[in-house]
Amino acid sequence: MTTDAPEDWKHWHEQRTETVAAPHGPLALRGTHWLEDYTEGRLPDIPGHWAAETDAVVLTAGESDGLTVDGQPFSGEIRLVADSGPVTGSRVGHGERRLVVLVREGIWGVRDFDPASPARRAFQGIDATPYDPRWSVAGHFTPYGESRTVRVENVDGQARGLGLGGVLAFTLDGEDLTLQVSVEGDGSLWAVFADATSGNSSYRFRFLRPAAPDADGNTTVDFNRSLLPPCAFADHFLCPFPPPGNTLVTAIEAGERKLL
Repeated sequence: MTTDAPEDWKHWHEQRTETVAAPHGPLALRGTHWLEDYTEGRLPDIPGHWAAETDAVVLTAGESDGLTVDGQPFSGEIRLVADSGPVTGSRVGHGERRLVVLVREGIWGVRDFDPASPARRAFQGIDATPYDPRWSVAGHFTPYGESRTVRVENVDGQARGLGLGGVLAFTLDGEDLTLQVSVEGDGSLWAVFADATSGNSSYRFRFLRPAAPDADGNTTVDFNRSLLPPCAFADHFLCPFPPPGNTLVTAIEAGERKLL
């Protein structure tokens, strides 16, 4: 810990709150629509005709639909692949709304982000515990050596694959603990975990994103920066539940806990 750690955490929390409350942040998500459920091609409250093919979504629209593609009024037919990057960079819009194309295990869908969503208007902030050095400890990452995928139930009741890259080991209050973690494209780690506070004084599970380990596998496990998952802000996100072994008996009374 450095003397700047509490102040750094405060700035992190403020920035996180601003990000969540942004016009196209997670609070703006009003729906995730799977095209296989709408074989006629008409999505709820979304103009145009949307059809899934094996490798793309085909959007057909007229001028009266009021859709834009790449910021320009659109009419005709276009093939769309899954959007990547921030919501604001999605190709299709309808007024201030952003219509994000996604694919999960071969199933195509469209997400509707609306800055005027009721959840965004009602947002009061995130209940987060102030920084405590107790919750920031040294960790060691051991890769599996091969990619592993486990089937994990998601919040919508469907089981989907969750890629895992290794084990993150650490000691907290004298107890040796581990989490199965995924490895992101930049080398950083991602854990989905629950603990003794989950479903009580905190949301039913949370995310943790430690920095990329060094060449020896060392990193910092800082539960002060535990994150609420996107589904804590909108029901239409597909958050995975913790994989086997990631439900800790310890009460992690740190980081983001729930919405105010």
